[in-house]
Formats: sequence, structure tokens, C-alpha cells
Amino acid sequence: MEFLDLGTTGFLIFFGFMAAFIDSVVGGGGLISVPALLWTGLPPVMALGTNKCAAVMGSMTSFITFVRSGKVDVWLMKRLFPLSFIGSALGVFAVQLLPSAILRPLIVIMLIAVLLYSIFKKDWGKENKYTGLSTKMLLMAGFVAFSLGFYDGFFGPGAGSFMLFGLLMVGFDFLGAAANARTLNFASNLSAVFFFGYLGFIDFSHAIPMGLAMIAGAYCGASMALKKGVGYVRPLFIIMTTVLIGKLVYDLFF
Repeated sequence: MEFLDLGTTGFLIFFGFMAAFIDSVVGGGGLISVPALLWTGLPPVMALGTNKCAAVMGSMTSFITFVRSGKVDVWLMKRLFPLSFIGSALGVFAVQLLPSAILRPLIVIMLIAVLLYSIFKKDWGKENKYTGLSTKMLLMAGFVAFSLGFYDGFFGPGAGSFMLFGLLMVGFDFLGAAANARTLNFASNLSAVFFFGYLGFIDFSHAIPMGLAMIAGAYCGASMALKKGVGYVRPLFIIMTTVLIGKLVYDLFF
């Protein structure tokens, strides 16, 4: 493993921290970390794999922080975690076969719908109305966990936001949805980094400094979410979803 110069290392540390801080709460950190890795000169697929290697350090940190806070529904996550893991593994292998660009128009439309719903339903996510799932709802939640895991391994942007949105629909408040979405995102990241590594698409000289910064960023982000509560998570979710839409529209047309 070659060592990077101090300028590049500092660059990766700064953007790694910022990406993980946001991602630990509402997702979307890849919009910061992937371009940062591309700017250092990594090829696109290598940047995706390297990003997952760094991101898994941050997602593990936020996952542990939320578990220790008691905000994670352990019973539900025990059933959804493996589905997100398997879906992500299949997504990693599929990304080599299909152009990710075919998903972008659909993802933009879905994100716009999520954003509008979140803005106009102002009391949504303020109270935790989750009391458990029926068998039908559990099967639907399992399908969502698998599908979004696949999407995260295959393409990525917005996966954490979609996971949070799906858990809000189940009845969690914004903070509970954020905590459980981080658990599912950790599963998909863990799977992706394992299989990207197996395929040789990780540059550890970039992944390690960015990943260490992501540990700090994820801890700070998750801790602030727990301290500030729902009032902090909801506006951040809306802001990040808006940024996601803008970035994907820009990529789509330019």
C-alpha cells in the first residue's frame, strides 16, 4: 500500500468527516465522499469500492451509537439485517453487468415524491406510532430491506434516505427511523465492502484515512441527532433529499 501525500490525506479526512456526519443521520454521505475520491484520480468503480470500505467504518460507528441509545428495534432489525446484506451483495455483482444510469430517472422521480410528502405532511415523524408489524407488513418491510440493499450495492445515492422513509411509513418517528435505517445501511455497506474487496476494487491507501475520519464524523452526527431529537433530523432529511435530487438531476442532464 502506497502512502498518500499530506495534502491528499487532509483532503480525504475533511470530506470523510463531513460525509459521515450527514450520513449517520439521514444518509446521502456518498454524494460527498464519492466525488472526493474521484477528484483524487481513482477510476469510478474503484472509487465506489473504496467509498464503501471507508463508509462501513462510519456506518458501524453510528450503528453502535444508536444501539447503545436504545433507539434500534432489535427484534425487527434481526429479521431485516440479513436481507439488506444479501441484497447489497447481489447489487455489487450486478453493477458490473448493467449501466447504473438506467436507474437515475426513476430515482429522481421517487426522491421528489419523498421530498414533497415530507414537506407537506408536517406532523409526520414527530411521534413514534410503531407498535409492531403484522405478517403482511413484515413481508413488505423485508422486501424493502432487500431491494434497498440491492440498490445500495448497485448504485447507492439516496439509499439511506429511502431506508429512513420506509421506516417512517412503518410508524417510527424521525429519530427512530434514522437509528434503524443506519442499521440497515450498515448491513448493506458491510456486504458491499466484502464483495468489492473480493473483486479487487478497493484502494486502501485512500480508504483508511477517509474511514478513520468517518468514524469521528459518524459519532458526532449520531450523538447530535440523539441530543437534538426529531426537530434536528427532519429538516436535515429534507435538506439532504433536496441535495440528492439536485445532484442526480445534474448528473442526468450534464
